Amino acid sequence: MNKLTVHFDREGNSLSIWFDDPKKEHRCEETDDDTILVKDKRGRVIGFERLNVLTAKQSRDGVNVPVEVTVG
Repeated sequence: MNKLTVHFDREGNSLSIWFDDPKKEHRCEETDDDTILVKDKRGRVIGFERLNVLTAKQSRDGVNVPVEVTVG
């Protein structure tokens, strides 16, 4: 993985994380009520989407999200 793409859709209240090129998306698979795995043609997970990310209060007040990055 050379690049990580993160997209937050405020109107849709969803967060998409891509480990590979989003254009390689071939199919999506729901894992639970709020998480969708995005797969390429070979069935490899290349990203995921999290629905209902923020509560109404967080949407109004904002939220900080800590991120830890490990290179290696």
